[in-house]
Amino acid sequence: MNEKELKGAVQEKYSAIANSNAQCCATGDCSSNDYTVFKQDYQSLEGYYPDADLGLGCGLPTAFASIKNGDLVVDLGSGAGNDCFIAARLTGPTGRVIGIDFSAAMVRKANQNAKKLGLKNVRFFKGEIEELQVPSYAADVVISNCVLNLVPNKRNALSEIYRILKNQGHFSISDIVIEGVLPMKLRQSIELYCGCVSGALSKEEYIQIIQDAGFKNISIQKETEYPVPDDILLKHLTLEELEGFKQSEVRVLGIHIVGEKLSGCGCCC
Repeated sequence: MNEKELKGAVQEKYSAIANSNAQCCATGDCSSNDYTVFKQDYQSLEGYYPDADLGLGCGLPTAFASIKNGDLVVDLGSGAGNDCFIAARLTGPTGRVIGIDFSAAMVRKANQNAKKLGLKNVRFFKGEIEELQVPSYAADVVISNCVLNLVPNKRNALSEIYRILKNQGHFSISDIVIEGVLPMKLRQSIELYCGCVSGALSKEEYIQIIQDAGFKNISIQKETEYPVPDDILLKHLTLEELEGFKQSEVRVLGIHIVGEKLSGCGCCC
């Protein structure tokens, strides 16, 4: 599938989740079983709002984001607002949080949640990560949770993150990467693409793209292995292929990575 087709498939999947109020498993298989492979527990965090937690993340980006009072935080792929509402508590009333998602249904749901919570410092907008409608040097912190793997042009996405950050600003991203090489049948699965697996890069390539965008002091704060369940894999592999895959060195990893913008000073330095 080309970039346009991939984006259309992802948009359709996540809009359906927003409209149905259903939680979706991280492998893209929405069902009443609520099989959230990569889901993290938010319930102990200040600002947590259950209606905004659709179980679509793979980490807690705010935990490593060093968000301060008064910061402007931009959340890329903000969904129903889960991470934004946590971030809003950290910025305080003098700060602002902007959530950007390319699903209009998700944006509507997030703004409804913000209204229910009475939050004045959080706004959600429809937009594309590769072409952000955010001024250069605007953000103190950029966060994202299990979204960049869904973006076809990851280099453009990282360049945009770099552009909108202030000098000395930083990003805090939770995402999925792959160790080893996925079998072709899995790489070609649109279901697994929407589920954050087949569109994931290797850890080395992911870090290289971040470096190429200009970021410094890049570090992985946390790494977790997420085995893809057999029942999901058997939709794409034979029993024999499944056994071979399980004996291989391929691993699906959730990583939390941070990096700083230390150059490219502009008008807001």
